[in-house]
Parts: sequence; structure tokens; C-alpha cells
Amino acid sequence: MSCSSFAGNTVAVQPSYDTYERSRGDLSMMRHRKKLAKLGKPADQRKALLRALTTEVIRHGRIKTTLIRAKAVRKHVDHMITLGKDGSLHSRRQALAWVYDKNLVHALFDAAPDRYGDREGGYCRVLRTMPRQGDNAKMAVIELV
Repeated sequence: MSCSSFAGNTVAVQPSYDTYERSRGDLSMMRHRKKLAKLGKPADQRKALLRALTTEVIRHGRIKTTLIRAKAVRKHVDHMITLGKDGSLHSRRQALAWVYDKNLVHALFDAAPDRYGDREGGYCRVLRTMPRQGDNAKMAVIELV
């Protein structure tokens, strides 16, 4: 709180709520253009987690994970299937650089054009399930359509 003087009278000036919140930096700042889900990990660990989850979704067809992880990995799974539909050498090399299992990539490139040939995206779905018992985290199943 600060004091200001006007015509000899001292008046206490209360800082505005908006100024106070903005000075704290974390409460009123807007999250515009912040699409990356950080998943509570550094960049290298986050990339490794997303690569592993992508590999397992392609291998098993469905996995159970937290809702935020499922939403984050959905775009990578869709991208790998799009690469598989394309079938070019460049697409195959891009998929080999992301998916951990080389044989799985070759199987994906053999099956994707037949299975998803008429579909333009949206190759997997995220279904919410019951929260996890220990910490009540939101859980979901991500599966290939």
C-alpha cells in the first residue's frame, strides 16, 4: 500500500488487484499459443516417453495411460500412420527415426495403406476411464480405430 498526497490530504492508495496478480506472474497470465504438454519432464525425457508410447500404441493397438499423455501421444501416432500411408522412402526413414522397433515400422508400412486408405486422419481415439487408484490421476485408453 502506498500513500499519495493531494491538496495537503494524505490518502492511502490500494494497489489494484489486477496489478498485484500480474506482478506475481503466474496467476493471470494467459496461455496463448502454448500447445506443448510438458508432462513434468525435461525435453529429452519427454521425447523418449512420447516415442515409447507411440511404439507401444502401434505394437499393441491400445494402451492405458494418463489422459494428458494419451492426448500428447495421439498426434504422434496419427503422424506415423500418415507416414505409413504415404509409403515413400523418406517417410519410412522419418518413421524409423521416431519408432523404436524397426520391424514394427515395416509392418506399419505394409498394413497402413490397406487399413486406413480411405480415412483422412483421426486414426486413434482417446477414451476416458476411471481415475487411478493411488493418486486419482485421470486415466484414458488410447486405441487405433
